[in-house]
Amino acid sequence: MTQEFAVSIGRETLGLVLMVSAPVIGLALAVGIMVSLFQATTQIHEQTLTFAPKIVAVFMGLLIFGPWMLTTVSEFTVRLFTGIPLNIR
Repeated sequence: MTQEFAVSIGRETLGLVLMVSAPVIGLALAVGIMVSLFQATTQIHEQTLTFAPKIVAVFMGLLIFGPWMLTTVSEFTVRLFTGIPLNIR
């Protein structure tokens, strides 16, 4: 395994992690902004009000995007394992 090959695997892995986690993090961010706007307009600053909608949004995002995430990570893992050369003597 060359150094360039290891760096390319690391780069591809980081890109995959960002791509797979982006929908769920985006949902949590959008819900967080909406809750913040709601709290700012109503002047209700309850701590549980910020966490409960985010948790629900993340779970809904995992239900919606979970199959795609699992397929993407599984395909990457299979590609990674099939690309390992076997030097059995």
